[in-house]
Amino acid sequence: MHRRSLQHLARVAELLDARRAAGKVRRCHGDLHLRNICLFNGNPVLFDCIEFSDELAVIDVLYDIAFLLMDLAHRGLQDLANQAFNRYLDLTTEDDGLAALPLFMSLRAAVRAHVTATAAKAVGPGDFDKRICEGRSYLDFARRVLEPQPVRLIAIGGMSGAGKSTLAQALAPAMGMLPGARVLRSDVIRKRCRGVMPEHRLPADAYTSQVSERVYTALRDRARVALEAGYSVIIDAVSLREDERTAFAGVAANANVPFCGIWLDAPAATMGSRLAARRNDASDAGPEVLRQQLEVGPGRVDWTRVDVGDDFDSSLAAVREALASARHGTNPRKPA
Repeated sequence: MHRRSLQHLARVAELLDARRAAGKVRRCHGDLHLRNICLFNGNPVLFDCIEFSDELAVIDVLYDIAFLLMDLAHRGLQDLANQAFNRYLDLTTEDDGLAALPLFMSLRAAVRAHVTATAAKAVGPGDFDKRICEGRSYLDFARRVLEPQPVRLIAIGGMSGAGKSTLAQALAPAMGMLPGARVLRSDVIRKRCRGVMPEHRLPADAYTSQVSERVYTALRDRARVALEAGYSVIIDAVSLREDERTAFAGVAANANVPFCGIWLDAPAATMGSRLAARRNDASDAGPEVLRQQLEVGPGRVDWTRVDVGDDFDSSLAAVREALASARHGTNPRKPA
């Protein structure tokens, strides 16, 4: 465990130095695990930060969030860990530090293993075995998070309202290294390029072809960074144009990782009803946008086409089957 940590540290040493020089090392909470977060008036509130030691609290900002991600994943809350991971990266410019995140999470788990084992000395016989077992589980996590996992790029395309984002969020937690795949959503990147929160509605001039080209360039650039860091990536974008789809496959080829493109086909009525029901979402698409997309059409689609409808579980199963078939080089079963 110690040797593996040192090996990983050697690989990211220059990155850590560069992040310090860029101002990414500063005073943080320092102890950001779930026992130090509560809900107050419906909002998460952080408390009991480290105030007594600059040595412990002045850290890389990713080392701070790594404690939360580790704690969520260790407790079996993988879905929440992946959501927190992606939301944090969506709202920050920390993608460049992804290569260091496994080491950061491993260190956080190792610290918890040490603290838990030390605390076991002060408890009664009935709790001793429980504490030791918990400490070992943290140590196992610390080892596991440093183990490389298969990396792949998945692009999920389809008309607005086809269910791309919901399916991407369901797939991501179990893909690749902890805490799962980096999900890159075109709607979110478009908002961040304008400097607004993902749920903020944008005017029509944010959807010109020139802006969209910049958004798709950003999708490819961020995917490249995550793949190089060893993380699998899911791109969630309409990808109506053939050249957009081809460019995503090119990113995977340049990174020497497998690529799978999934095109979702859904009934127009289903997509329209979903768009009408959306609230507080990153997508600004409405029925008129969908109508325009349907009129233009995607042209020739060489991605795997999957029929999806109102039943989420069936849709997710069909997409997973398509991904498994692509991985093993077989033809997916045609949906009934």
